[in-house]
Amino acid sequence: MTKPTDHQQFDLSGEEPLANFSGNPEFSEVMASRLNRRKFLQGSVALAVSGFLGQGLLGCSSQASSTAMMKKPAGLLGFDAITINRFDSITVPAGYRTQVFLPWGTPLTADAPDYRADASHTADEQAKQVGMHHDGMHFFPIDVKQGGQSSNEGLLVMNHEYVDPNVLHPFGGKGLPRVAEEVHKELAAHGVSVAHIKKQSNGEWQLVRDSHLNRRITGSTPMELTGPVRGHDKVVTRYSPDGTRTRGTLNNCSHGVTPWGTYLTCEENWALLFVNHDQNMPREHRRYSIADEHSILHWETAGRSDDQISRFNATPAGTAAVEDYRNEPNNFGWIVEIDPFNPDHTPVKHTAMGRFAHEGIIFAKAEAGKPLVAYSGDDARFEYIYKFVSAGLYDPATAGPHLLDEGTLYVARFNDDGSGEWLPLDFHNDAFQAKAQAAGVVFSDQADVLINTRLAADLLGATKMDRPEWGAVHPETNEVYFTLTNNSRRHTTDAANPRANNHSGHIIRWREADQHAFNWDIFLLSGDAYTYTPHHNAMLSEQNHHASPDGLWFDPNGLLWIQTDMSGSQMRSGPFGNNQMLVADVSNHNIKRFLVGPVDCEVTGVVMTPDCKTMFVNIQHPGEGSGPFSFSSTWPDRGTKRPRSATVVITKDDGGIIGS
Repeated sequence: MTKPTDHQQFDLSGEEPLANFSGNPEFSEVMASRLNRRKFLQGSVALAVSGFLGQGLLGCSSQASSTAMMKKPAGLLGFDAITINRFDSITVPAGYRTQVFLPWGTPLTADAPDYRADASHTADEQAKQVGMHHDGMHFFPIDVKQGGQSSNEGLLVMNHEYVDPNVLHPFGGKGLPRVAEEVHKELAAHGVSVAHIKKQSNGEWQLVRDSHLNRRITGSTPMELTGPVRGHDKVVTRYSPDGTRTRGTLNNCSHGVTPWGTYLTCEENWALLFVNHDQNMPREHRRYSIADEHSILHWETAGRSDDQISRFNATPAGTAAVEDYRNEPNNFGWIVEIDPFNPDHTPVKHTAMGRFAHEGIIFAKAEAGKPLVAYSGDDARFEYIYKFVSAGLYDPATAGPHLLDEGTLYVARFNDDGSGEWLPLDFHNDAFQAKAQAAGVVFSDQADVLINTRLAADLLGATKMDRPEWGAVHPETNEVYFTLTNNSRRHTTDAANPRANNHSGHIIRWREADQHAFNWDIFLLSGDAYTYTPHHNAMLSEQNHHASPDGLWFDPNGLLWIQTDMSGSQMRSGPFGNNQMLVADVSNHNIKRFLVGPVDCEVTGVVMTPDCKTMFVNIQHPGEGSGPFSFSSTWPDRGTKRPRSATVVITKDDGGIIGS
């Protein structure tokens, strides 16, 4: 495999530099050939769309009939699509209302201080307040153990992807070297918030502030490692000499929900926060773009005397791993399980599911007597899409975290005839060993394979993708949809898809054929009005043109909600306005713009209550890149106040189903 001649630093936007220098085919090459063939699922697109999407869908529940299988309610997508804009506000269709909810700094616990407009909170105070830059989230009905049908009370659990020192601190970061208190506050603003919320008689939602369930999981919270990597030499640190424990979860992007009702948070761009000055940087650092000069936030400059901070410098400092933090980066890049209803639960990092820049994790429908199946994308240019299949079989009566600690991790190869293969990253697989030996690569065991997931996928010839982001599984058909947000480094073009320097992205979908094979097509090519998706004779218009699809979620009625994450320059000067959320009826490609966010934000994270009458959407980093003394957005507090990421609660004026 080809290797880089020098080690690239992260750019200021926080996007990981190109790290995949394998010779594997790029997805653009496959897609060009595939589109030219003008067929889907080996010729079965018409059958697929009219057949599986024409069936009755799992509808929204009501407390009167909570278990009924319902047909898709009539009148969905009955609203008028909204136009693009660049307002510093939330825009939704006529007949809908919004409530700003749980912005960054909201006190979660009874002893937490109120948010202060000058952001002068301490690190300890921030650890009791809602974190920064909301991302993926889920609503757990308060009666989840009894079937989960409450739409008036529950736990809203959300990720906090990263921090912006220019907004988080009163005067921005104080320069170099970094101040330890600032670093601790930044660690406290990362992670996850668990918020007990309740709908009031006037229809507004409110935090139950004195609830014992409210809490934060931060970049410093003690955690356990489980699965094949637990106890391995490459996760031994001064903090955990036996390699079983670690601290914190960072850069939490999207999420997942287990069939047994727990929350999975996913560690995405964690590598930005580490540095390793060693000239002989190990492959499990270099292939993940650990910096060799400085981390993006320079945490390591706060000094080696503070053990919470010194761990972000992975340069060997002792004679053995138990004396330093050379292995600390190997404790990140995992799927982390949190039990939202158990405040005493220690979060668990499930290493069997692979180590990479996880955007999210989504499950196929769990079926008794069959393995669990889950999908995750590695959100970086030219990285891969993965599938985990549990070794144990799903039983609703006994299902639990053990199902995520043993199984097979696969990586996807997309063939140009519309077929695809799942390639096992299995140390004990003869074909895998043959590939490794042919490349001159040696793995010591399965744990070593998982710590080096990207390298293992390179060896198998997986298809290099255009930044795999969120996935969504159709609630009845099990069709899998994935956003590929963009890839400015792609240079291949073709007549049907002129995607050189691809800033628009697209959505791919597939249907499993068996555990090792699938069939795929392009559901949607994103772009300006008149962008055409040939397989489906679908053309974007002013009511739905968009770029950089990112967040993706199927509601219980089978409507696909699509959220965008365009760059600031694309929003300010392109044809798309601010970032937005659209909704698609996948059976007929009817797509409408439903929401436009404030200036310089990302629209991300979406979920509904079981009755589908309340929607929660996250607005991340309004005013991104501005501050500390002037801001391009002052949403949601207005005036001259600093911007705050927040959740938006959306309801219909008539109390009806969202999307109707």
